[in-house]
Amino acid sequence: MISLNLPTIDLKLTREGNQVFVFDIFRKKKILLTPEEWVRQHFAYYLTTHLNYPKSLMKLESGLRYNKLAKRSDIVVYNRQSDPFILVECKSYHQKLNQKVLDQVSLYNQTLKAKYLAISNGLQHYFFEIDFNRGDFRQLNQLPSCDI
Repeated sequence: MISLNLPTIDLKLTREGNQVFVFDIFRKKKILLTPEEWVRQHFAYYLTTHLNYPKSLMKLESGLRYNKLAKRSDIVVYNRQSDPFILVECKSYHQKLNQKVLDQVSLYNQTLKAKYLAISNGLQHYFFEIDFNRGDFRQLNQLPSCDI
C-alpha cells in the first residue's frame, strides 16, 4: 500500500495465503485490506488521534437505507446524543474525488443528516458543513475537533 496524506498508523496486519488482513480496532475483527480499507483505517485513526473523537462514538461501514435500498456508510461519527455528526466517504487512493463522490455522500446524508461531510481518497480530502435550515453547504479547510 502507498503512503497517504494522513497520519501514519501502526496497523496489525496478517497474511493468509495471498491475502492481507488488518485487525480493525473499531469493528474488533479482521478485515480484508483493500486500498479503500487502507484509506478508511487511516482516516478513522486521524479522527481519533488528531481530532480527538472517541472510538466509542464512531462506526465504520454501518448500514443505512435510502429509498428502500441498502447502503453502507464508511465512517459515521456520532455526537453524545447519538445523532450523526460527521459522515465520511472513503475511496481508494486510485480513485479521483469528483462530483459523483460528493453526490454519493450527500445522498447518504439525506438519511443520516450529519452536520459535517468529508470525502477522502487518502491523498486528497474535502470537508463540508451542512446548513439544513438554509438548505446549503460550505466547504471547510478541515473538520472541527471533538467538542461533542
